[in-house]
Amino acid sequence: MFNNLSDKIERAFKVLKGQGKITEINVAETMKEVRKALLDADVNFKVAKQFTDTIKEKAMGQNVLTALSPGQLLVKITHDELAELMGGQKEDIKLGGNPTIILMSGLQGSGKTTFSGKLANYLKTKKGKNPLLVACDIYRPAAIDQLHVLGEQIGVDVYSDRDNKDPVSICKKALEQAKVNGNSVVIIDTAGRLAIDEMMMNEIAKVKKAINPDEILFVVDAMTGQDAVNTAKAFNERLDFDGVVLTKLDGDTRGGAALSIKSVVNKPIKFIGTGEKMDAIDVFYPERMADRILGMGDVVTLVERAQEQFSEEEARKLQEKISKNKFDFNDFLAQLNQIKKMGNIKDLVGMIPGIGKAMKDVDIKEDAFKHIEAIIFSMTPEERAKPELMNGSRRARIAKGSGQSIQEINKLLKQFEETRKMMRMMNDKTAMAKMMRNMPKMGR
Repeated sequence: MFNNLSDKIERAFKVLKGQGKITEINVAETMKEVRKALLDADVNFKVAKQFTDTIKEKAMGQNVLTALSPGQLLVKITHDELAELMGGQKEDIKLGGNPTIILMSGLQGSGKTTFSGKLANYLKTKKGKNPLLVACDIYRPAAIDQLHVLGEQIGVDVYSDRDNKDPVSICKKALEQAKVNGNSVVIIDTAGRLAIDEMMMNEIAKVKKAINPDEILFVVDAMTGQDAVNTAKAFNERLDFDGVVLTKLDGDTRGGAALSIKSVVNKPIKFIGTGEKMDAIDVFYPERMADRILGMGDVVTLVERAQEQFSEEEARKLQEKISKNKFDFNDFLAQLNQIKKMGNIKDLVGMIPGIGKAMKDVDIKEDAFKHIEAIIFSMTPEERAKPELMNGSRRARIAKGSGQSIQEINKLLKQFEETRKMMRMMNDKTAMAKMMRNMPKMGR
């Protein structure tokens, strides 16, 4: 996401390269390009103008700090304003009720039902809650079926009543069941339409009045750009919702909705959907999103995702194996599986500062590790545990079994050995210190 916007903003800042002081002329020129980039990304015109005017005002007349170029100073100001534009601080979902009632709203096709499942999974796995999903779409049997499938997939109960055509009655009965079963959170998936209409608005307003939810979330497809912002405005006028969920941010979106929505409806973005899987949900951090837009990566999110997958106990055992030079293909495979659980590979690469920009045109497929797994699965248990056994005939057999060429087998074995050496060196403080001392000599 935001690739085109990031590129255009980067080009805009090139105007200031080599300048000693920020002046009205070079700032105006840069901000004109930034404004054009924002409008191309489908950001609301008033929002884009106000945003660039604010940056210009803050930048004017500031002397550049000794260690900074004007470009870097303006990037810093732009970064802070971008974060502010998207809400400044992250906003948590309210979980105070007993049970907490969360009402989902939005148009049909926005990803509302899928996100209801993702939110239930998030609250169950990350917050230790016991959620109940409620199928309250009385018009679309497919939505009820979809919610039941998602509930089964994530191990969460779903309440539905196909014979009941009164959404208020369905919600009340679902709440009674939640109290009996001890559900701590109730997530209500409501009906959507292809466009805003009075009947839909009246219906969801009635549901809101009857159940008095702790949290109302408006789900919107980020790929609809300015239409998303206009829809949010209409829903907010009737529902006064608490927060926005942007779905499909992993698609070819221009990002205008993410940058405009907070300014237009004055409600925070609380979550973003980043893929189709049930764990493809992120809490929205304005600062981290500003980092990504300006090509600075997102190391904090990357580290958090890694910490979720790698336990301290696993890390300790792995360190012991590395120190004894016992790191084998079973460990290598386990590490690959942990990385896969962290999310979309291209998304992970984009979080590494500098790397994401360099790799933006490289097609990193979701099954990038498939051929490696095929090679390892074609090894015998003994070969996986003892990589040093790999001779010519074993390599030929593995190539045949995995459907890969001998060159691919050799390439993987070489990469594995280099990984093992690097891990051993990083584990050996003496070797690391020696390498650091030798680095100045290498540069001569």
